[in-house]
Amino acid sequence: LRAVAAHRAVGVHTGREDVVRARPSKRRLVAEVTLLAVAAGAVLTLRTRGTSADGDPTGDELVSLAPVLVAVIAALVLVRLYPLPLRGLARPARRMRGVVGPLSLARAGRAGGSTVLPLLALLTALTTAAFGGSVLTGVTDARERAAVFAVGADARVFDLTEAAKGVEERVRRAPGVDDVTPVKVSYSALAGNQRVSLAGVEPDAYAALSSRLDDGAFDADTLKADGEDTVPALGSPALAERFGDDPFPVILEDGDSFTARVVAVRTWTPALGADDFLVVDGSALRAGLEPPTGLLVIGDPPDAAALRKAAGDDAQVQLRSDVVAATVESPLQTGAERVYAAAVAAGAAYAALALLLTLLRAAPERAALLARLRTMGLTRAQGRRLLILESLPQAVLAAVGGALTAWAAIRLLAPGIDLTTVAVSTGAPAAGRALLRADQLSLLVPALAVVALTVGVAAAQAWWSGRRGAVRELRAGDAR
Repeated sequence: LRAVAAHRAVGVHTGREDVVRARPSKRRLVAEVTLLAVAAGAVLTLRTRGTSADGDPTGDELVSLAPVLVAVIAALVLVRLYPLPLRGLARPARRMRGVVGPLSLARAGRAGGSTVLPLLALLTALTTAAFGGSVLTGVTDARERAAVFAVGADARVFDLTEAAKGVEERVRRAPGVDDVTPVKVSYSALAGNQRVSLAGVEPDAYAALSSRLDDGAFDADTLKADGEDTVPALGSPALAERFGDDPFPVILEDGDSFTARVVAVRTWTPALGADDFLVVDGSALRAGLEPPTGLLVIGDPPDAAALRKAAGDDAQVQLRSDVVAATVESPLQTGAERVYAAAVAAGAAYAALALLLTLLRAAPERAALLARLRTMGLTRAQGRRLLILESLPQAVLAAVGGALTAWAAIRLLAPGIDLTTVAVSTGAPAAGRALLRADQLSLLVPALAVVALTVGVAAAQAWWSGRRGAVRELRAGDAR
């Protein structure tokens, strides 16, 4: 009777070792806390000191590993949280109609604890790829911004003389030209007793052009001359600080003079760059905008040869595309860009490899399962859905976790990363400090690729298992 009482319930000699029942050991907890402390130190150092210490251009190895450390910490947290949604869905899944949904969820939860290890590699690789992609996008944006900052438009035609007649109309008819904004520039105007650069413009067209950069955008109505004695002007911060709201005299090279007042302050303007400048309505000038001394051209892109031919031999032509190409002239820029490109490629390759190895490792066991279930009436379509749904929880978790981790890593590390040195060479024009920002395409593409690859491989496994038949998988004595 005592023997019967001791064995009244069915028992097994060993407990379940799947991801739902597994409990992390104390050694693992100590290792994770230690790694968390190292990652926190790397992130704090990068945010406060930057990528390299003063006088040490080689940088710090620990700081350089900060993105990877953040990814590893997030992966460890994700591995600990992975069983929770599986436990929460296990009970509702039992009430679902059909066997595919409950069975796939049960198999995902009862996978061996070793199957979560590829999740670490997968999430780290996804984070590295997304982080590197955001860096490359930031570098490209910084170069484009620097080129616009230097040229002011897609192309600039300058050094036009009074003898050049019809240049504006010829440039407008050139292939690739969408719009032309004429400007009249004087680089030796006197504002009070200070020499400044002055540009006369057409307010509406120039305001639309200036909106290409937030630093130069302004309301066209604020610049329009209304016929009063004082001409409204767009001024640089230095001139605004000197004159304030008080009117001041302006004298041009040709003897033209008027009284101006700074009504808006900008750090940059397309016609004159970022030096001390004034921009006024061209109608306030004695001769107006005729003839203009320069043309700011918008096109996608303007034809360089046709533009130079239309401008004539005496005029100078500067293209934004030429400035972008000139920003990369040293091994530092090209080498750093290649390193980040290699990081993106390596991250994507490791993510695909980790996913493929995980699915291939479970292929024999899945083939045997399908063979057994087919003897119970499971169709090929149900078998295909079973393998796909069984693989999706880990893949979706890795995809969402990788995208969120990359976004969080960029937000954490951005204050300490300046892309200006990587984007443009020393001495090249730069539109301020180029900070790292999250790129949506770099975050979403690797994550969606992982899910698509998972579905594709699972579907291919189900198709191949169906072609092979069930006889071989059901042979007695095989180790499965």
